[in-house]
Amino acid sequence: MKKSVFLGALAVSGIAAGAASAATLEDVQARGELNCGVNTGLVGFAAPDANNNWQGFDVELCRAVATAVLGDPDAVTYVPLTGKTRFTALAAGEIDMLSRNTTWTFTRDNDLKFEFVGINYYDGQGFMVPRELGVTSAKDLDGATVCIQTGTTTELNLADFFRANNISYEPVPIETNAEAQQQYLAGACDVYTTDASGLAATRAAFENPGDHVVLPEIVSKEPLGPLVRHGDNEWGDIVRWTLNALVSAEELGVTSANVAELANGTDNPEINRLLGTEGGLGEMIGLENDWAKNMLEVTGNYGEIFERHIGENTPIGLARGLNAQWTDGGLLYSPPFR
Repeated sequence: MKKSVFLGALAVSGIAAGAASAATLEDVQARGELNCGVNTGLVGFAAPDANNNWQGFDVELCRAVATAVLGDPDAVTYVPLTGKTRFTALAAGEIDMLSRNTTWTFTRDNDLKFEFVGINYYDGQGFMVPRELGVTSAKDLDGATVCIQTGTTTELNLADFFRANNISYEPVPIETNAEAQQQYLAGACDVYTTDASGLAATRAAFENPGDHVVLPEIVSKEPLGPLVRHGDNEWGDIVRWTLNALVSAEELGVTSANVAELANGTDNPEINRLLGTEGGLGEMIGLENDWAKNMLEVTGNYGEIFERHIGENTPIGLARGLNAQWTDGGLLYSPPFR
């Protein structure tokens, strides 16, 4: 996979309006690669492996979009971004899309002029503590020092939770998950708080995961998803419907193993429209009609991606929970391909 680029922090204010482009698809195709913003390193979601190839749940969406648009899952430059730098990079046009466990909020959607194109993980904020502290509830954390990533919704949620429960805390600001892990293990903070999925990923990377406990409280709604800039509806549609294709494929039983066979035609009209054997949907968003077929051959469907990177049989060990298909009691649901 392509190299990564680290971007310095800038001020978001005043950049978004000048960076909006109505030709992102053409820019990506002319460049021959997708610039995709990801986490600086969260195993299971986005992190380089031993060969410096980026892997993870969020990385797969970058690969899916690159396949849909360029026909090559490796035509991606991964741009690792912190909570502070992610929005600046997107607003300035330094990345084409952000796929970095980012919460969809009103102000990010409207005040910062971004367009969230869907939800790829339903999450909530939690707390992790060393088992030796003997703490069983976040309500018992009065006076605790708390490691917290700056530039995130986590900061506001933390303040709200402690205020509502009339308890105090001392924040220990950090910028990356790697820094949080280092500070937490060194005892610089009693607690690490972030999205529960991030806590599971962080805990799995510890030498002794059993020495640490994720407390039962979930104190927020964190609908995580990819986003693009306002001002280019066609590009937003491409990223949105790439995510929807991953979700719909799982519901319809289309997998990386059977997609080539199903693309020959089936008795299910929606499968046929998804895979481009009828309907001409790809042309409506400026792509080949078999864009979803090509992408699914590479990445597999949503469920395959989930199980491969963060599922119960991985070190991260996440159950599907809210992220199960709606037909299985979860919230995962795609608009129809018709």
